Amino acid sequence: MRRQQRPYSCGIDAAIDVIGGKWKVLILWALHTGEQRFGDLKRLVPGISEKMLIQQLRELEADAIVHREVYHQVPPKVEYSLTELGVSLNRSLEPLGAWGAEHMDHIVAVREIEANGESLDPSGR
Repeated sequence: MRRQQRPYSCGIDAAIDVIGGKWKVLILWALHTGEQRFGDLKRLVPGISEKMLIQQLRELEADAIVHREVYHQVPPKVEYSLTELGVSLNRSLEPLGAWGAEHMDHIVAVREIEANGESLDPSGR
C-alpha cells in the first residue's frame, strides 16, 4: 500500500505529502504526549473511523513518522509512538497550532457567515 514517490517542488510540498488530509495532523498531536494504544487514539481523535485510523497510522508508519510496537501477549497489545522524525514534525506544527488558537474565533465567525450564505467584503471583514 506504499504511495508512489514523486518529485517535490519545495519543502512545504514534501511536508504536505506526509501530513496531508484531515486526520494525520490530529493523530500526530494525539501522540505528542507519548505512546498510545489504538483505542486511546480513537478516543483522542474524535470522528475518525477505525478503518481510517488504521489507514492513516499505516501511512505514517511507512513514512517513519510513527512507530508501531506489538507486544506478544494475551490479550494482544499494540502501542503507537512518534519516531524522532515524528517528534520533529510535531514541533514544526506547534506554530500552526498557535496560529489556529489565536485566530479560532475569526475562523469560526467566517465559517458561520459562509454557512448562512453571506459573504465577506474583499478585506476579510
